[in-house]
Amino acid sequence: MAAPGGGAGGAGARGRRRWERPALLAACAVPFGKMVVDGATGGLGANPIEQVQDRLGFWALAFLVLSLAPTPAQRLLGVAWPVRLRRQLGLLAFFTGLAHFSWYLGVDQFFDLRLVAADVAKRPFMAVGMATLLLLLPLAVTSTDRWVARLGFRRWKALHRLAYLAAALGVVHFAWRVKADERQPLAFAAALGTLLALRLLPRRGRRRAAPRSVVGQP
Repeated sequence: MAAPGGGAGGAGARGRRRWERPALLAACAVPFGKMVVDGATGGLGANPIEQVQDRLGFWALAFLVLSLAPTPAQRLLGVAWPVRLRRQLGLLAFFTGLAHFSWYLGVDQFFDLRLVAADVAKRPFMAVGMATLLLLLPLAVTSTDRWVARLGFRRWKALHRLAYLAAALGVVHFAWRVKADERQPLAFAAALGTLLALRLLPRRGRRRAAPRSVVGQP
């Protein structure tokens, strides 16, 4: 007879963990698939270049804010499974943000670096967006367990708290970018403010062991 907590239960938990990351990636691929379908069917409107750029920026910020949610979920609710998806969410945020900038650089500006530099200099939202991407770069590079060991968990954790600053700058970039409807930037600001406020609440139960590495780990 199987021991409590082992046997089929343990196998079931391992099976669920095996599907967590593929399920996350499949779910996150949906908005990109929709962009492809919309592009093929004329669903990107009168300015498809701008529409793709805006959608990439929206999802980069969405993934970044989502990557900050597992920590309060674990601290306050004792829910552990989102922690295993933090790294993927953080990397998705970085690479989607990189795609957002690359689309602007290559498709919108045709790699005209002088024009891009002038844009960054005269448009504050561009400068803030660049700062956001530059902040995410070291977090993506140091997202592996090898970098945790190299830096030491305390220094690595301090570095990855920059994810909160990057998210705040991303919200500012979004708010300054939109011309009329500010509901989406305000929703992101409210979500980020809630996550920051939750960090001030006491941890649930005893202090847990240090988690494994993940982009966006505060």
